[in-house]
Amino acid sequence: MGKHRRRFTREFKIEAVRLALQGDKPQNAVAGDLGIKSETLYRWVREYRGDPSQSFPGQGQMKDRDRELEQLRRENARLQAENAFLKKVSAFFAKGQR
Repeated sequence: MGKHRRRFTREFKIEAVRLALQGDKPQNAVAGDLGIKSETLYRWVREYRGDPSQSFPGQGQMKDRDRELEQLRRENARLQAENAFLKKVSAFFAKGQR
């Protein structure tokens, strides 16, 4: 039977990062006290240091930059389709004028 993947709330992750960054204990000890792997805590700290306001967005939510990237990709696909259509139309009219 497969392992059950544990999920942690944003508040838990932020508190774990706060404890790790306090410096009272090594990060390995903090991770052990919380019952998580040290690699997980290191990843959370790295993500939090990268952008504290956007770290740990939660299930089904995107970070602002990811949301903007997704929007730009959709717009790019739409514009490419419009461009392909306009090329076909211009070829059609150019052929008819000969």
